[in-house]
Amino acid sequence: MTDVERNRAIVHALLADGSTVCIREVRPGDHASLKGLYDGMSAGNLRLRFFGASRRVAEQAADRACAPRRPGCRALLAEAQGRVIGLAEYVAGGDSKSAEISIAVADGLHHRGVGTLLVEHLISAARAEGITTFTADALSENREVLQLFADLGLRTARHFEGPEVRCTVELDEDETYLSAVETRGRAADVASLQPLLRPDAIAVVGAGRRPGSVGRAVLHHLRTGGYTGRLFAVNPRATSVMGVLSYPSVSALPKVPDLVVLAIPALALPAAAEECGKAGARALLVVSSGLDRDQAQALLEACRTYGMRLVGPNCLGVSNTDPELSLDATFAARHPLPGSAGVAVQSGGVGIALLDGLSRLGIGVSSFASLGDKFDVSGNDMLQWWESDGRTDLAVLHLESFGNPLAFSRTARRVTRGMPLLTVDAGRTDAGRRAAASHTAAAATCRMTRQALFTQAGITATRSVGELLETAALMHSQPLPAGTRVAIVTNAGGAGVLAADACAEAGLDLPQLTPVAAEALAEVLPNGATLGNPVDATAAVTEEQLSDCLDRVMRTPGLDAVLLALVPTAVAEATGDHLIRSLTGFARHRAKPVVAVRLEQDLPVRLLPVPEGGTVPSYAEPAAAARALTHAARRAAWLSRPAGTIPELPHVDTDRAHAVADTYLAPRTDGGWLEPRACAELLACYGIPQLPWEWAETEEDAVIAAERLRGPDGRIVMKAHWPGLLHKSEQRAIHFDLQGDSQVRSSFRDLETRFAGLMTGVVVQPLAARGIELFAGVAQDDVFGPLVLFGLGGTATEVLADHAARLAPLTDHDVHDLITAPRCAPLLFGTHGGGPVDLEGLEQILLRLSRMASDLPQLAEADFNPVLATASAVTVLDARVRLLPRRAVDPYLRRLR
Repeated sequence: MTDVERNRAIVHALLADGSTVCIREVRPGDHASLKGLYDGMSAGNLRLRFFGASRRVAEQAADRACAPRRPGCRALLAEAQGRVIGLAEYVAGGDSKSAEISIAVADGLHHRGVGTLLVEHLISAARAEGITTFTADALSENREVLQLFADLGLRTARHFEGPEVRCTVELDEDETYLSAVETRGRAADVASLQPLLRPDAIAVVGAGRRPGSVGRAVLHHLRTGGYTGRLFAVNPRATSVMGVLSYPSVSALPKVPDLVVLAIPALALPAAAEECGKAGARALLVVSSGLDRDQAQALLEACRTYGMRLVGPNCLGVSNTDPELSLDATFAARHPLPGSAGVAVQSGGVGIALLDGLSRLGIGVSSFASLGDKFDVSGNDMLQWWESDGRTDLAVLHLESFGNPLAFSRTARRVTRGMPLLTVDAGRTDAGRRAAASHTAAAATCRMTRQALFTQAGITATRSVGELLETAALMHSQPLPAGTRVAIVTNAGGAGVLAADACAEAGLDLPQLTPVAAEALAEVLPNGATLGNPVDATAAVTEEQLSDCLDRVMRTPGLDAVLLALVPTAVAEATGDHLIRSLTGFARHRAKPVVAVRLEQDLPVRLLPVPEGGTVPSYAEPAAAARALTHAARRAAWLSRPAGTIPELPHVDTDRAHAVADTYLAPRTDGGWLEPRACAELLACYGIPQLPWEWAETEEDAVIAAERLRGPDGRIVMKAHWPGLLHKSEQRAIHFDLQGDSQVRSSFRDLETRFAGLMTGVVVQPLAARGIELFAGVAQDDVFGPLVLFGLGGTATEVLADHAARLAPLTDHDVHDLITAPRCAPLLFGTHGGGPVDLEGLEQILLRLSRMASDLPQLAEADFNPVLATASAVTVLDARVRLLPRRAVDPYLRRLR
């Protein structure tokens, strides 16, 4: 193993108490450390581990663990600040599908999750080697190890023989196991963030005596914000800064700080981080910027070595408005209003805008983290903190990058079941679109990938900070609508028209009122009122009449929300905030949301207090109110669906698929596009239906193939092939409607002549029946993983750009959404009189494509175009697959960034 490979094999992860350990493979040079691990164990623990207390057996175990690695064997150790505190290893049996596992944890470190963490990493490594079962022998009195196996979340069996018990653990990765890993990870993550977000003592390094420094600004905010813990400044040239005692170094402080704020030049950061770690600090907040690669690596290495969590560098800071703490370690212009919104951003400027906006609305902030360059603490960490803090009911994220999107998506799906999760979809433009040759890669834009992540995870993605605040105001103050049916009530016809246009453009419905509902409104509104939708109550409406009207509209069946479009007039004292008093009594109908639009309003959105309690969002623009209602309706629809499941697929041969990929890549270090026969074999491994075809390299072979494949009408299609050919139509490398041997021969000669020196053969197929030409594909994103795309196919697929996308693996809900999302979807359901296509067959192709992409990390792109959909079948007519030499990465394995 090279030094680079060795470094990549080292990961850091969190124990149950939030401390950090290093997990890595055992090396020959670890013999003394492993022997020390066993020498430090009591006679009782040695007996539980080795069924005897012999020190000689322990030394032999160290010899075995440090031996050169052999196939089917793996040994991992856990290390904390250079000390080995745990070891786990497996040795495969004769059938290579089962392995014997053993675990040892240092005395004094039990019940902190060391053994469980090591076993999780061994499980991931074993699966990659094709091992499906772990076995272990233990003494029946060894309750700790037996409980470890029982709590893993995997199927476990026990067989007792006298004082011994044999445990068998099935290594299937199912939802039960992932949920168990997730629960352990969440507890460890939250514990590790306590020193950062609930510190007992804080030191600010770099707080100058003169105004203008960032460190001084942070110290000022901590003082004026009322931080309740111990606060220190570190400045070798001062004994006091703004009334805060100052010390020459972190090591000179009278109390070890939980959190150290570093606001010093980048060059000094590595040494300062090292000093903080040695002093016992448990978290760093680095507001400094401008680190080069070596400085960044040294900073992170110090944090990992000493188990410190890190926010930043290049960040605005963190805050926690809990009145028992009052932590504001930022250099924002103002302290945030205490409240219930959790906020995490990468951009400090966006963070300031969100803090100010949420404070102005009265929603306030529970905790805030400016993640900056996001070396360590991420949005995923903050989601888990908010989920557990008991104060947050609204999560707001602005992330410019994702370290582990699959893990983030899984966390977000869970968190957003309990609270709205709002984000700004940054990076939407096609400037981030990567150069690509295939239809699939050309369709897989950055925007599409991010939208797939947000949609599947139930995240409300807005297009701007302003739109996010507009939506937050509604979700904070109002119930979610049961659907998209909106009633508009106005006192000015023009305002009602603007509101109606905005609702229609946002995808909301404006159902007409029933005669019964219209008659009920006529009883309380002035003469001349228009009783449609919008309801124009006229400028003469009084507060009492408007209140009665709203009460009856709220009780009308078939409506999900009410939008009040109000304009100030001099009639009946119905001016400005006076109209809001008409909302008296609306609290009786809190099952439906109410929003107001006031065209004269000076701010884009406000939360207006209602006489009977609560607030109502008021917008200056109808479009803002309509957008917010649409976001709320989408969230309600997402919540109403049970979590999707990944269907079981029969007739899938994963082992054979891996063999196809390995065989192709063995002589090709740069990968490439599979030739037709290998491509067809790979699709066959997943039961993906293909139109019959044959390969021909000579004219005679082509004639023979055509004879075998001719259908009832006798027509044939011939496609040229050579490595790298992607768009046959553009190259005119395809002939249709060939009848008889003479046309087959002449077509082969034409292709052979025009593509002399390139063409390696031709694909011969029967002419397909008429149907709808569709497109399905996969693009493997280096960050997000495989993205499954679907839409209208054929030669114009890129021009029409009628595509939808979801991240693999697809659930039953995802595949339904994929099919219904493109503009061409009505054609598939037969709404234009043609009858529906084989929808079950279409779902199967997409699910099997998703499974192939999930199974094979080597799958860089797959391009099925066209896919022919008819009433009786769905068939792939042409397929292209590109493979690259890639190794699988377990996205759910517990590890720090």
